[in-house]
Amino acid sequence: MRDQALMNTYNRLPATMVRGEGARLWDDQGREYLDALAGIAVCALGHAHPAVTEAVSRQAAELVHVSNNFRIANQEALGERLTHLVGGERAFFCNSGGEANETALKIARRHAHERGIENPGIVVTEGAFHGRTLATLSASGSRKVQAGFEPLVQGFVRVPFGDAAAIERAAANRPGIVALLVEPIQGEGGIRVPDAGYLRQLREICDRHGWLLMLDEIQTGVGRTGRWFAQHHEDITADVTTVAKALANGVPIGACVARGDAARTLVPGSHGTTFGGNPLATAAGLATLDVIERDGLVERAGVLGERMLAGFRESLGSTPGVRAIRGRGLMLGIELGHDCGELIRRAFDAGLLLNVTAGRTIRLLPPFVLDDAQADRIVEIVSGVVHQFLAEQEQAS
Repeated sequence: MRDQALMNTYNRLPATMVRGEGARLWDDQGREYLDALAGIAVCALGHAHPAVTEAVSRQAAELVHVSNNFRIANQEALGERLTHLVGGERAFFCNSGGEANETALKIARRHAHERGIENPGIVVTEGAFHGRTLATLSASGSRKVQAGFEPLVQGFVRVPFGDAAAIERAAANRPGIVALLVEPIQGEGGIRVPDAGYLRQLREICDRHGWLLMLDEIQTGVGRTGRWFAQHHEDITADVTTVAKALANGVPIGACVARGDAARTLVPGSHGTTFGGNPLATAAGLATLDVIERDGLVERAGVLGERMLAGFRESLGSTPGVRAIRGRGLMLGIELGHDCGELIRRAFDAGLLLNVTAGRTIRLLPPFVLDDAQADRIVEIVSGVVHQFLAEQEQAS
C-alpha cells in the first residue's frame, strides 16, 4: 500500500477524492458526496471554482514563486484588501493558520520586551485550539494536542472561555500580562459561541490594561459567520487578527493582520517566511475575495446558517440526548450526550462529509455556495443518523 510511505498522523476515511464541483466531491470509485466540511472550513467557494482555477492557472504560467527579497504585486494588493476588511494597518503573509498565530505570539513577546517586560504573559482560554507548532499547541487548551510534546512553551495564562471576570482575576494574580489570544467562536473546542458582549468586554479589558487584543479568526474569518470577521458582530477591532483557512479556497496561505503599535513591532530580521505571500497563493486569495464580495456570499452564509439552524432545531431540538444546537453563519455544532465520533463514518456511508470535534459535537462547516436544497439535505442526513445513533444508545443502556 502506498500510504505506508506516509507518517501515521491521520485517521483517514476509506476514499480517495479525485474531483470536486461546488459542494460536491467524487471519489475514485465514482461515488458522489455532499461536502459539509469544506476541507475543514477552507473551501468557502466549494471545489474547482472557475474564478480561482483561472487565477491560479494564469499566475502559474507567469510566476509561481519569488522570495520576499523582492516586492510582490499580488501580495501588496491582497494586504491592502485584507487590512481594509479587517480594520488593520499591516499584514504579514505566511502559509497556514498555525504560522499566523505563531506570528501573533511573536508580536506579543517582542512588544513586551520593547517595554521592558522580561517575563511576558499571554492570556489564552480553556478548550482553545491555535495550531500545532510548539508555541501554538502550548497556547491551545487541549491535552490531546499537547501530550508527548512537553516541555511546553511557558508564559500562557489559561482562563475559562466566555468568562471575562476570570481574565480580570488573572490580571490581578499574574504581573506582566501583555496580550490576550482568543477565538471569537471556538471551533475545535466544539463550536462554542460566547454570550453576546463577550468580545466587547475583551476589548475594554485590553484597553484598560494596555494589552494587545489578538483574535484567532482562522476558522471564523473571511465570511463564515455571516460577517467578514466575527469580531465585527460586536463592532470591535482587534489589535492583531489571524486569518487563514478560507482566504485562498484551498491554496495554502495564512496572514497576521495588525494595527497600532502591533503593526510596527516586527522589522527586517525579526521574522520571515520562504513561501509566504508568494505570487500564486496571493493570486488565489485575491480571486477568492473577489468572488465572495461579488456574489454576496458573506450575507449568504448568514442566511444559510439561519436556515440550517432552524431545520436542526425543528428536527432535533426536542430529541433526548441532544444537548445543544448552536452556531453562527455556516459554523454549526450539534452537541450530543455521548461521544459520537462514529457518526463521521455513518454520515460518510450516507454520502455526507462532516466532522466530530471535542468528542461529542458534530461540526458542520459547509461551503458558502450551497444551494437551499443542499442545505436542507445536510439537515436531513445529519438528523437521520443522529436519531438512529441515539436510539441505539438508548437501547444499549
